[in-house]
Amino acid sequence: MRNLVTMFLLAFSLLPAIARAACECGYSTNITGVIEVFTDLIETDFTKVMEIKNNTDWIRQEFNKTNNNARGPLGEKFQPTNIAAVHEGSSSYGLSSTKADAGLQLLVESSTVDGLVPVAEIDSARDDVHHGSFRAMMKVPDVAGTCAAFFWYHNDTQEIDMEFLTREFNPSNNSFPVNLVLHSRASLEKGYDASGTGNFLKVNLGFNPTTDFHEYRLDYLRDEVTFYADGKVLGAMNGSAVPTEGGHLVLQHWMASVKAYFNSSLDTRKADHESRCIDPAAPGAVCAIPDNSAFFFSTQVNMTNNQTVSGMSGAEHSVAGAVNAPSWMLVFTWLFLGIWFI
Repeated sequence: MRNLVTMFLLAFSLLPAIARAACECGYSTNITGVIEVFTDLIETDFTKVMEIKNNTDWIRQEFNKTNNNARGPLGEKFQPTNIAAVHEGSSSYGLSSTKADAGLQLLVESSTVDGLVPVAEIDSARDDVHHGSFRAMMKVPDVAGTCAAFFWYHNDTQEIDMEFLTREFNPSNNSFPVNLVLHSRASLEKGYDASGTGNFLKVNLGFNPTTDFHEYRLDYLRDEVTFYADGKVLGAMNGSAVPTEGGHLVLQHWMASVKAYFNSSLDTRKADHESRCIDPAAPGAVCAIPDNSAFFFSTQVNMTNNQTVSGMSGAEHSVAGAVNAPSWMLVFTWLFLGIWFI
């Protein structure tokens, strides 16, 4: 009997180790002086991706948009063939005739097809992306007439945009504006023009975004959205225009990486978090998001437990597990083996 009690105590002594694997309670960041914790993540280093079509975190888009829907003189033809991954060390020129920087290339063609401009877009596979902190390392093209964009989207009245209209750039006076937008019911009623709704800002970046990759970030909370460039706050918006639903991320133009730390709008993902987060105060239960564009939790050991992520090389979809922690099955196997030999 003493041996039986000992085995039970041994099994239960291992439970805290199971429940306290690294980052199991989430990922934290400082947003305007308040520490926020998010339960889920999407991380992609596009410079390491070999074949974007194999990466299950992202979906290449294929659809047409008329000029009326595009709200311009020309429509758009989104096609997967205009998307290519150029990985580090590659001799590939991607989709262009000149050597390209490593990253995800999204091409805008100069000619039209049936009145449509061939363009490219890639969206996150997950559409349950709710409140969170979203960062993209992006290089804006220096050709006038394109729209580089990084945004969060639920529908046309719940949308958060960071848009770069290259026709607005003027290197002679260091004018490189970015348009920060919350699309809402009010902007819909104004023909999708948010400039008169109080939820539109045109902010000069203070640097040339076409010469290098920079980190653009948007933090979407329950009552406010804050925009950043290279860690500097560009502006914030609040009020009824702040979205209330889950959505997905949208990328257009050159991307080196994307990091998304967020809460899911799905009850199943919320339940997953509740079951794995035993003690938020335990050491390592919450991991601080470092201000380091080269750091990815998904490349570390035991830091993306129960996160649904694609392999960094573009490999098949996988659910990251607590690879270094003993499993429930293993614990109770030890227990029953002990009982068997009593």
